[in-house]
Amino acid sequence: MSSPATSSDREKVVSKLPGWLRQHLKVRAAQHGVEIQTAVEQGIDAWLALASTPATVDTAGADSFSTFLPEGQWERFRDVAADRRVSLIQGLAQSVQLWLDTTPAPDIERPAVTRRIVVCNQKGGVGKTAIAAGVGEALAEDPGRLHPVRVAKALSAALRASDQIADSDPLDVESLPGLGLRVLLVDFDPQCHLTNQLGATPLPMNGDSLTNHMAGDPKGDLRDLLVSIDESTFGGRLHLLPACHDAFLLDVRLSAVRAREAALERALLPLESDYDVILVDCPPSLGLSMDAAAYYGRRREGERPGQSGALIVVQAEDSSADAYDLLTNQIEDLRGDLALDLDYLGIVVNLYDGRRGYIATSSLQGWVDIKDPRVVGLISDLKEQKEAVRMKQPLLSYAPSSQQAVGMRALAREIS
Repeated sequence: MSSPATSSDREKVVSKLPGWLRQHLKVRAAQHGVEIQTAVEQGIDAWLALASTPATVDTAGADSFSTFLPEGQWERFRDVAADRRVSLIQGLAQSVQLWLDTTPAPDIERPAVTRRIVVCNQKGGVGKTAIAAGVGEALAEDPGRLHPVRVAKALSAALRASDQIADSDPLDVESLPGLGLRVLLVDFDPQCHLTNQLGATPLPMNGDSLTNHMAGDPKGDLRDLLVSIDESTFGGRLHLLPACHDAFLLDVRLSAVRAREAALERALLPLESDYDVILVDCPPSLGLSMDAAAYYGRRREGERPGQSGALIVVQAEDSSADAYDLLTNQIEDLRGDLALDLDYLGIVVNLYDGRRGYIATSSLQGWVDIKDPRVVGLISDLKEQKEAVRMKQPLLSYAPSSQQAVGMRALAREIS
């Protein structure tokens, strides 16, 4: 059946589709950035042009499905379906399957140079680890599934109305395919927070570690230390290089290493061909280890600006501003001393709660006013992240529809 034509000369058509086929249609249409009605229209056109009826599609359990088609198309479809002696439900299912078969999922767009994101701030307790993990998880999510993502306009609106940020507007959330990138999370903090939060075990002091490789004293292949994170959710695309408490001695050991600024790069370079993105969760420090992390995040020859660099995590309070100044001064010194092109990927205001009043809202406005680097993410202080840490699970598998997860996906896309 159909209803009168819409203002765009389309008519509403109501039929049935099996749930599995409808889900495939939604995901594939989103992957190609087309509307479902356009995909169905193209599928029916292709079905009408066939010289013979294609293979039967299993329509068991089909339920109501409605869309808008060009005026007259459904009538032509009904006539051809009658000639081919197939039901309208079967003909529609064949049309949708034909569109899926002729419109394969697009290839994942992989960077020419492995992106290196250094998540940093010398102040502890701002949530660098949560941001590093959340961004990495969002980058690695399944491209064959739809995930709720806060669209860019929501962040812009939130920043303009900072006293209302704690509220979530469902109209500003879209379902988008996962990015499907191969991601390595590097726990570069001797406190091992990232390792513990993701349910892994810190490396033993008497074994091999990233510290040993940076100090020129490896005891094996760094690949042997990698841990795959929640393969059921991330499909083997998300790995972790666990930390070791020996990193407390890293600055001392680096002091005896030649070209120590490049020590992290020398250690991780053999792994880069396996990954699209490497995120480094930095310690709350301004020592030699931070110099090495900043150097690793510099822009390389042939790399576009903004692909790699420093992602700075802050809170909407005064002490974060003081720590930010210290960090950016160190980065600027490195830029000058070593002639580095080190890009700022932006500022993430984490653990935000507008209900805390003037301190929070005015501090947020202060971050927004900086402009360069600009605020690229705003993550609320809600219970799901704390629960995920307690459960030692990734946030995006523990609470994939939470406001924090939605914000992490938006952040990952903002810096992509």
